[in-house]
Amino acid sequence: MRSERRLFLADGPKAVEGALEVPERVVEVFATPAAAEQYDALLAGVDVSLVDDRALASLSDAVNPAGVVAVCRHFDTPLDAVLAEGAATLLAICADVRDPGNAGTVIRCADAAGADGVVLAGDSVDAYNPKTVRASVGSLFHVPFAIERDPVAAVRAAQAAGLTVLAADGGGEVDLFEADDLLARPTAWLFGNEAWGLPAELAALADHGVRIPILGRAESLNLATAAALCLYASARAGMRGH
Repeated sequence: MRSERRLFLADGPKAVEGALEVPERVVEVFATPAAAEQYDALLAGVDVSLVDDRALASLSDAVNPAGVVAVCRHFDTPLDAVLAEGAATLLAICADVRDPGNAGTVIRCADAAGADGVVLAGDSVDAYNPKTVRASVGSLFHVPFAIERDPVAAVRAAQAAGLTVLAADGGGEVDLFEADDLLARPTAWLFGNEAWGLPAELAALADHGVRIPILGRAESLNLATAAALCLYASARAGMRGH
């Protein structure tokens, strides 16, 4: 029903704050009386429906609900629009990323690094999953994002738009610490599934494979940490925001 009606919940003050930046996205805001008082500055001028704790808890899947929830309209962007006219110079493509916490954190990292968009491709988690929204800490509302069922199509569209596709791959031929010249180009980072990484056939479509050096004894890095390092390496090389 949620997807059929193209509605989702922004749960908690950060998510509600992000949603309210574009009021047209918001259908209705619910809050407990205590939360309405606590977040009075956030909710100033907003038509809020007051509900009791039990009713609010029925809307939230959080262990400890913050007491404020917004019902929002879907607002994902077509991939062509994200890539239109060379507008994107830093992009994150998530292929089959199924953990909502990881997906939300990648979106948050992309926002922090100044990326122009995120693509959730293949069998990736629903961007509107409450855990994804919460893990993004409001960033879902800041970064244009597209949903593309075919990861191959996402990679090829990025390349057609002039982006160099870099697959984050532990076996990649390029060391992240030695990739500044490469990273200074318009780039789409390609990240794979938490458990098994990128399929070989998808990684092979990338222009380069880039490995993050493991300097200690850790076997690997988790997806969100790897994404943060890669996106910030691009941000530094391109001096985004300066």
